[in-house]
Amino acid sequence: MTADLFTTLPPPQASETIADGAMILHGFASECAAQLLAAIDEVAARAPFRLMVTPGGYQMSAAMTSCGTYGWVTDRSGYRYAAEDPERHVAWPAMPAIFLAVAQEAAAAAEFPAFRPDSCLINRYEAGSKLSLHQDRDEADMSAPIVSVSLGIPAVFQFGGQKRSAPTSRHRLLHGDIVVWGGPSRLAYHGIALVKPGLHPSTGSYRYNLTFRKAR
Repeated sequence: MTADLFTTLPPPQASETIADGAMILHGFASECAAQLLAAIDEVAARAPFRLMVTPGGYQMSAAMTSCGTYGWVTDRSGYRYAAEDPERHVAWPAMPAIFLAVAQEAAAAAEFPAFRPDSCLINRYEAGSKLSLHQDRDEADMSAPIVSVSLGIPAVFQFGGQKRSAPTSRHRLLHGDIVVWGGPSRLAYHGIALVKPGLHPSTGSYRYNLTFRKAR
């Protein structure tokens, strides 16, 4: 194993505007990344990662779980938020305090104060995983932003416009980076390009993504 397999982090809290209402906060979560990863393990011990199926019957390539008042789920009956884990038939684990603190601080840094998410979707990517272009539109409160935290191996984030056919920009996200989008960019299409093989000292061959939303 050589040093070039590991991600070099950017200076913490450097910001980059990628669209009107959309910003990357480079390294914003770097200092608390170990706490976030430990909290992910605690959530997954109660609500294990699983590969969900889209309404069209396709298995998603990134494994998922959730925490908070609502979890995001998908199956043949559709995309939706649910107060209970459909596999365990119990409430989702409570959102860890460190999750809420990071989400609120990142939203405030991107000029979305008073953000209080009630749902956190946790995605686990490995080499060959991806997330096709989509809009986050299952939420009842579109005035709240989306806050997305990257941990582990790098990924390329694709960010477009209000139509799937709109041009997209590509942004390499590293361990500790946070993307926040809302306002005029709230319904922008976005996705994750095919994840390439890699290793990170904190997550091995995985990339974790925390997506915070105000579902209700």
